[in-house]
Amino acid sequence: MSVQTSISEGVIGRYKASMMNTFGAPRLVIDHGEGPYLFDDDGKRYLDLLGGIAVNSLGHGHPRLAAAIADQAAKLIHVSNFFATDPQVQLSERLGAIARNGADVPTHVFFTNSGTEANEAAFKLTRRTGRTRVIAMEGCFHGRTMGALALTSKAAYRTPFEPLPGDVTFVPYGDADALEAAMDDTVAAVVIEPIQGEVGVAVPPQGWVKRVREITAAHGALMWVDEVQTGMGRCGLWFDHQREGVLPDIVTVAKGLGGGFPIGACIALGPAGELFQPGNHGTTFGGNPLAARAGNTVLDVIEEDGLLAHVNEVGDWLAGELAKVPGVAEVRGRGLLRGVVLERDIAPAVYEAGIQAGFIANAPRPGVLRLAPPYIVTQADLQPFVDALPELLRQAA
Repeated sequence: MSVQTSISEGVIGRYKASMMNTFGAPRLVIDHGEGPYLFDDDGKRYLDLLGGIAVNSLGHGHPRLAAAIADQAAKLIHVSNFFATDPQVQLSERLGAIARNGADVPTHVFFTNSGTEANEAAFKLTRRTGRTRVIAMEGCFHGRTMGALALTSKAAYRTPFEPLPGDVTFVPYGDADALEAAMDDTVAAVVIEPIQGEVGVAVPPQGWVKRVREITAAHGALMWVDEVQTGMGRCGLWFDHQREGVLPDIVTVAKGLGGGFPIGACIALGPAGELFQPGNHGTTFGGNPLAARAGNTVLDVIEEDGLLAHVNEVGDWLAGELAKVPGVAEVRGRGLLRGVVLERDIAPAVYEAGIQAGFIANAPRPGVLRLAPPYIVTQADLQPFVDALPELLRQAA
């Protein structure tokens, strides 16, 4: 056993002794990152195909993001929400413009530190309608705090913490007829994900998002789109729901917005933006100038480097190449959020073989690998994984 391996084992031992056991034992001790790559304490390089679970949009150590964070940290980190800062206001204006997508409606933003907190804010916002019932989708994931958990369908997450808040009904994902049958004028909101990442990158039928907008509008209910995983360019557009030309009432974002720095946002459009009044909600750290500067910088780089087009081009190429691999049944998703559906339920074993070979992915379901690499990844970076996948499948089987 090398000295370096001993150090890694020591760190993992200290982790087990000091950290709550919410994630299990860590698989690796990561030392640093560069571009689309991570390096462990032993200096071994891994292609990061997970991007911190769709967070590291610009990869690791991006010079512009690192410089902006350092510059802002030296200038001003936090002042509380009794005061405004230019980075905060600038980011709220930019997110509002992205969410409007050319429509002539006002937008208002509440900043948070995570996607779960953004969804908690949205959940509270729906209560200001005077209605309490919310419809969510089977297979959905909206977070682990009590309100967000009430909207998350997986029994294993929910059962240990019941009773959960709210009057929530779950209907099959992608089934407009089931949604319409469940709707009435007591529904405050319908919350959807344009693609369900945690269930293995499930994609609904074309036109379903538009039908959700029509059904909610017919009943005076809010349409709330959770873009925490799919948004900020991950699927090749700023927001994936914009493919169908709909304008929701609420959009929640986080993950890729900060490129790794913690930030989330609840964006409300039209009358929904007026529902919160002073004292209805709050946050200590949300929208601080350091987080806002990070968010603005991520948007700058995506725009100036043409990364939306790049995400589409590289994502389509990757999906096409992986679909040719024997043992792969299909490749789902859009942009750089992809679910590689295997012919056998061996995804966890493929994940383990991938780690050994220098590839970090994720197995959200027994038969599905999830890939969410940084937007800056290239075909040349990804080719070794495409070439290695047949052998990884063989080892796993």
